[in-house]
Parts: sequence; C-alpha cells; structure tokens
Amino acid sequence: MSGRGSNRPAFLALTMAVVIVVPGIVLRLSGVAPAPVEGVIFYGLAIVGAAFLLTWAAELLEEHLGEGLAIAVLALVAVLPEYAVDVVFAWKAGGNPAKFAPLALANMTGANRLLIGVGWSMVALTTAWRARRQGGAGPKVEKRGGGHAPGPAVSLAPVQMVGVGFLGVATLYALTFVFRRSLTIVDVVVLVGIFALYLLRLNRGRYGDVGSSEELEGAAVLIAQLPPRRRVAAMVMMLVVAAATIFLLAEPFAISLVATGNALRINDFLLVQWVAPIASESPEFIAAIVLARKGRSSTALGALVSSKINQWTLLVGFLPLVFAISSASLHGLPLDVAQREELLLTAAQSFFALILVLEGRLGVAGAISLLTLFLAQFALSWALPGSLAGPARLTFAGVYIVAGLVQLARRRSALVAVVRSSMGTAAFSRRRP
Repeated sequence: MSGRGSNRPAFLALTMAVVIVVPGIVLRLSGVAPAPVEGVIFYGLAIVGAAFLLTWAAELLEEHLGEGLAIAVLALVAVLPEYAVDVVFAWKAGGNPAKFAPLALANMTGANRLLIGVGWSMVALTTAWRARRQGGAGPKVEKRGGGHAPGPAVSLAPVQMVGVGFLGVATLYALTFVFRRSLTIVDVVVLVGIFALYLLRLNRGRYGDVGSSEELEGAAVLIAQLPPRRRVAAMVMMLVVAAATIFLLAEPFAISLVATGNALRINDFLLVQWVAPIASESPEFIAAIVLARKGRSSTALGALVSSKINQWTLLVGFLPLVFAISSASLHGLPLDVAQREELLLTAAQSFFALILVLEGRLGVAGAISLLTLFLAQFALSWALPGSLAGPARLTFAGVYIVAGLVQLARRRSALVAVVRSSMGTAAFSRRRP
C-alpha cells in the first residue's frame, strides 16, 4: 500500500483517535470537576480513543511474535480499559464493599456478555452478509468428524480452537461461583493459572507465522510503513500514551458513571454494567467487523475468543486480588444474591457459545441465537422492576444451559477433539486462518 491517497484513511483514523483523547486529558489535568454527564462523555471518549491506539499498536506486534501469541497479546492489551475501570471499583470496594463490590462485578459481567452476544455474533453475521454480496451462499465448511456444513460461517483455525478449550475450562470453573459468598485468593490462583497454561500451550504449539502490513487495520497500516526503528518507536509511543490515558481517566470515568446514575435517577449498576463496557469494547468490535468484511473472519473471531479468555480469567481473577490489597484482608470480594445470578448468567452464556463453536465454526443460526438472547436479556434488564430482575436472570441462564446441552448432544465427538487439541503437545498446523 503506497501513496498519499491510500494513507489518508489511516491518517484520519489516527488523527481522530488523538483528537478524542486530548479533551479528556486536558479536563483531568486542569483540576476542574465536570458535571457527571460531561465527565462520562469526555472521559469515555478519551478511553475509546486510547483503546483504538492500544489495538493498533498491539496489531503491529504480530510482526514480531507468532500469530497465536500475537492474538493473545492483542487481546490482553485491548481489554486494558476494562481492567482499569474494574480495578477502580474493586479498590474502592475495599473501603465500601456494599456499594462498590457489585459495581466491579457489574462492569466485568457486562463486558463478558457484550463480547459474546454482540462481538461473536456480529463477526458471523458480517461474514454471511459478505458472502451473499459476492453472489453466493459462501463456501462449504468442513466439519470435524467428516462431512460438510453448507452456508457461510466463520471457521476457526487449530490455534484458535485451543482457546475454545481453555475457555471451556474457565467457564466450568465459573459455574461454581453461584455457590459462593465471595471470590477469594484461591480463585485468583486458579484463574490466572488457566490463562498462564493457555499462553504456554500457544507457545508450545509454535504457530509462528507473522503478519504483514496488508492485513493491518486503521492507523496500524500507516505505522507499518515506517522504517523499522521508527516503527518500533511509534508502536511504543502509542502503547505508552494509550496506557497513560486509560489509567489517568479510569477513576474519574467510573466516578462520573456512578454520579450520573444518581443525578439522573438511573440505576448506577446498569450504567456501569453496560455504558463502560460499550466504551471500552467498541474499538475491538469495530476492528473485528472490519476484518470480517475483508474476508478475515477467522482472525476476527479468534481475537474475540482470546479476549473472552482474558476477561474470563485474568479480569475476574484481578478483582479479589485488588480487593484483598485494598481491604488488607483475605475475606474475599463479597457476592450477594444478585451478583451470583449475574455470574451464573454470564457463565451460562459462555457455555452455550462454546458449544456452538465446538466443531470449529460459527454459522448464521448460532450467531442469531447469541444476538437474540443477548438483546432480550439486555432490554429486560432495563425494563423490569428489581423484584423481577432475579427471576429473569435465572430464566435466561436456564435457557442458555439447556440450549447448550441440546447442542452438546450433537457435538460429542467434537468435544473430544477440542480437549485433545487444547491439552496436547503437538505443534499446530502452520496454515494461516
């Protein structure tokens, strides 16, 4: 890619990201306390811009790492905004657990459910839309165990199916949260351990292909054209600026969300659960959809699977650790009845989504199921009175689990293949997705 015209979209994307970052930084450093709604807007936009910078910089790492590890690192970096907001609430929960512990969990559960309900489904639906625009139903996708499945679908590569296996382990462990009264240091060890084993498995697989500037998105295209030293310097600068922005603005953004709920008489739990994750997840969703439109749907869904592993292990594990440090105790981050229901619903959605991709593909029917169920429970979470919220959460959790068990009965042989792939020691195929 060369020429001023071809660079213009990348330059505009980088400029826009910087432009929306600056007002939030200036407002924070000025010492002026904005009105709650203004704080949500300016700090939220700055976090969105920083998240774009993080995503572009992390994409460039694929030139230096194998694709499996690069995707994992990309997922880790891309969810830093989520970590920052959650850490703020978990830290504040050390002094006021009744008020802030539910908010820390709200942000985490909202982010996890958005990632699957919107992210995974939109990649698959965009793939189907692209196939139909090209005048066909899409290629037939080989199913695990033989045969072919007709119709457009996202097909996951072997390295990405390893992520599905580890995500399954984390999800089964998360289903035990419904029986807990707190998340403790034991959960930190288990969840961080699952993520560490996932990275080790990726490294052992030696999936070593590297990326190219032809596959990059947004400002990453522009940076990739620089000489090696300047490219590395620009990548590091983007990471530093973005990370500094996120950590500088995470606390005022979180406080503004709570204050906005109080000022507008909106449930602050719902604001934290959905507004903050939408702000931090949007760059990742946009990048994934753009990749799917360009025919790289496998890479897009693989990155979102890796992000889900990250959020379902490290992000959840960080909460009791931060709470323990803040409260100077080992009592664990408290879980009330509503939080246990939220965690059950999140784990149940993960279970259903994992079963849908056991055969290495996500088609239109599965995507519509994920999106429809998510939109229904999202709408009802705002519309139902508090007395009915609990029964609604339990109902949706039951639907996800029953639907997952029904699908699992049809995919038993695929489950064995995924377990062997995730826990085995053989190197992955070097075929690019």
